[in-house]
Amino acid sequence: MAKITVADTLDMPVAERILFVQDVWDSIAAEQEAVYLTDEQREELDRRIEEYHKDPTAGSPWEEVKESILKRLERL
Repeated sequence: MAKITVADTLDMPVAERILFVQDVWDSIAAEQEAVYLTDEQREELDRRIEEYHKDPTAGSPWEEVKESILKRLERL
């Protein structure tokens, strides 16, 4: 695997950098024991899950949110 430097990422288009960061975050999240949450963060996540269970239709699917963000970035 080739090493990627910060300079390499700065040469990427913004949309590509976002996807790159998403891939990095997904790789970190896959190692859940390495991700430390404070009590406040855990409580906030629990609150959000509870809100979701009350009304699962209230939010937007990730794919829609991601598409919206990428479209806005293309206009920059």
